[in-house]
Amino acid sequence: MLKEGGLSKGEREMIVVATSAVNRCLYCVVAHGALLRIYEKQPLLADQIAVNYLKADLTPRQKVMLAFALKVCENSAAVTTDDFIELHGHGYSDADIWDIAAITAFFGLSNRMANVIAMRPNDEFYTMGRAPRA
Repeated sequence: MLKEGGLSKGEREMIVVATSAVNRCLYCVVAHGALLRIYEKQPLLADQIAVNYLKADLTPRQKVMLAFALKVCENSAAVTTDDFIELHGHGYSDADIWDIAAITAFFGLSNRMANVIAMRPNDEFYTMGRAPRA
């Protein structure tokens, strides 16, 4: 998740939050939501992405990234060269596209295992990266 490449740390966490929400993984949505809030310095973003990334405060490029990640998550058999063309049109390299798919696939497994054992996030993850109360 921390390797060098065309995706920022925050964008990698966006993928985890969006796909973990689809997979209904409480642990990953909350824990990786905290990392997303910290990396992006946007306290609302993780919640927006978890509920509906299309209405989140994202760039068009990031929305295309998440659309592809969710396609891989929900229906990878439907991925076509048109998806690659669209991603390339938003500046993603083949290595970036691989990373989007790999993160999605890896967390698909992680989400399922966390759900099987009813893994719960640490309480502090819920508040990390949020604006302090006045």
